[in-house]
Formats: sequence, structure tokens, C-alpha cells
Amino acid sequence: MSKILILIGGHLCNAPRPQKEAEALSSAGHDVTVGGIWFDTEFIERDRLLINNKKWKFIPIVNFQPSHRLTNFLVRCQSRIAQEIFKRFGIFSPPLLGYGSRAMLKYAYKNEADLTIVHSEVGLWVGSRLLDRGFKVGVDFEDWFSKDLLPESRLTRPMKQLKELEKRLINECKYSITTSHALAKALAEAYDAPRPAAIYNSFPWSERSQIDGQIRDRQNLDLTSIHWVSQTIGQGRGLEVLIQALPYISKSVEIHLRGNYPESSRQWLEPQIPPEWRDRLFIHSTVPNNELLSRIAEHDIGLALEVNDISSRNLTITNKLFQYLQAGLAVIATSTAGQSEILSQYPEVGQIIPSNDAIALAEAINNLLNNPQQLISTKKAALKVAEEKIRWENQKDKFLMLIQKALSN
Repeated sequence: MSKILILIGGHLCNAPRPQKEAEALSSAGHDVTVGGIWFDTEFIERDRLLINNKKWKFIPIVNFQPSHRLTNFLVRCQSRIAQEIFKRFGIFSPPLLGYGSRAMLKYAYKNEADLTIVHSEVGLWVGSRLLDRGFKVGVDFEDWFSKDLLPESRLTRPMKQLKELEKRLINECKYSITTSHALAKALAEAYDAPRPAAIYNSFPWSERSQIDGQIRDRQNLDLTSIHWVSQTIGQGRGLEVLIQALPYISKSVEIHLRGNYPESSRQWLEPQIPPEWRDRLFIHSTVPNNELLSRIAEHDIGLALEVNDISSRNLTITNKLFQYLQAGLAVIATSTAGQSEILSQYPEVGQIIPSNDAIALAEAINNLLNNPQQLISTKKAALKVAEEKIRWENQKDKFLMLIQKALSN
């Protein structure tokens, strides 16, 4: 079978889609390596747990552990110099896209894979250079990288070069995929390109067997429990609207937020929480991948409060939506194009509400609180859709067909 390299821009534990791709490809008999970057000690341990007993390998192409001080210093210097040159003179260089760009390219050259699949911003540049050398490259637009920031943040980013890289890869790679039909359509129109295949970032139904049945989050099992999860708890993720909605929720509930919680987020969030809610709103740290489904499954309602004023976030479908379905939670989701794509196909799993509308959010929550039988039926419907319609096992077959076609060309 074929040798396949998957390149990501960070830790494996924060990249569920490449994990599933690697597992699918190795199960199909391919020799698979995932190359990424190691930053954080806790995440390194999670990465090691993830790759234990796997048929595929994970390689930290750049390792920022203290034992690699010289490498750390050189890579960080390259990044700072690149940023300063771009700020002063507008000159582009690869470190602007992420740490370890040149190290990643060097590794890809040495690996000589039959197919290299790129995922991140830095991966776009690596993929372009590999195309120059005649390598087979595939691209996974997990995000629309050039449209994944607020306008004011784009001023310090190499947007012109990102767009050029996106255009080249979507037109020249052996295959391209993305996370939703909405994003696939928008990318194709923007770059006058063939439409990428939409592969939903759902999760294997088999993971349901790992649910531990323990109660670690909830404090009062007599109260309905609402869950929100993201990599980071902070601004711009819909929490502003949740806080505004609290005074309008008609019954006592527990609210559980899960994610990395830096001090800056604590200072922003906690003063906004009404005093009467402080004993019913709980903050939880991230957990290892194999525990996350168990913790989500403790709850009743899952919130996906994405904003639609950033194109990439509007068009994609976030992991949390699929995780809620797999855990059997009723979903309340904002009307982004990506989330509407799922809820329009399967309206029985929850409710779509306008973005940035605290009253609509409170009404959607109250509707489920005041109709316990509806909440039960909605949770059952979510689980059924996850099992029968959009589980990863169904997406995997489509993904493997695309890979085989790319390898055969």
C-alpha cells in the first residue's frame, strides 16, 4: 500500500480530524505518519496516550520542550524576525504562517510520501513547495484560513499570500476536502475551482462504548444541565450572549463551560455573571480525548453559539455540534450557514436561533425546560441521527474513496 504523510500545525490531541484520517488510512493498509509540533507538556502527554498501540505514527517535527532549547530559540527568532519584517516592509516569509515551516518542509522532502495531506496555514505553504517538486498533495480546508479572523486582525496577517496559496492548492492538489457543503461551495466560487468534497467532522459511533457513566461535572442531578465546550473559554465564541440570556431563563438549571481558561478570560467573564447564577455556572478544564464524550454525555442540552460575522466560522461546522449529537444532547445552535446545514437536514435534534440574540437563546432553553418530554425526545433523536446518519464510519468510506482516486491519478 501507499506511504501517506499528514501535516498539522500543532498537537495531535487538538486535531481530531487528522486523527480520524490517520486511523482510517492505516486501517485500510497504508503506512501513515502524522507530523506536528509539540508546545505544551500536558498536551504532549495526551498525544503520547493517543498514539499508544496505533498502527500509525506521530512525529513532533518541532519540539518546544526545554530539552530542545537551541531549536526553540532559533524557531522563535525566525518567527519574530519574520513578523517584524512584514510589519515594517510588507515582505512575506513562511514563518509568518506558523512555527516550523521550513522544518516541516524539510521533513516532507525527506519522507518522500506517495501523498502528503496538509491541514494548517503553514501546511498550505509546505504543500505549495511540494507541488513545485512534483509531489502528490492533498489539502483539507478545516478552516477558510484567509477568512478566519476579524477584519482588524487581518491587518497584521499575510492575507494576500494566504489567498494565493489557497487558490493554488484548491486548483492543483490531487484532492481537496472541507468540513461542510456551505464552505465547499464558497471556496469553489471564490477561487473559480472544482468544489472540494464535504467530509463532516463527525465521530466514530464505536466511541460510545468508552462512555464511563460517571458524574464528574454535575452537582445537582435534579436540575437540567446545559453544556458548552471549546478549546478556549473567552470572547467571540457566543458566551457573551449566554451571559445576557441568564436573567431570562425561567427555571433553575446548571450551566457547564469547558475549555482552557486563561487569566484574561477569567477577568473578562466572571464579573459579568449575575450573583444569583454563580453557584450554578461551572468552569471545567479540558480533558483527554478519550474522556470528553463521557463528560459531555452527563448533560442534557448542548450549546453551539458560533458567530456568523467571520466567514470561516460561519461556513464550517464545529466539532462541538457533532460531539453533542454523539453524546445524545439536545442541540441549540446559532444560525450559521454550517450549523443550519445540519439542523435543516435533521430538525428533530434541536433548534436553530439567530446569532447574538439573547432573548431567542433564553426562549429556546425555556422551551425545553418547560417541556420535559420534548427534551427527552430531542435527546433521543440526536442520538439516532448520530448513529444512523452522520457518524464517522459513513464519512470514512467517502474519504477513503477520495484518497484512492488521488493515489491512482
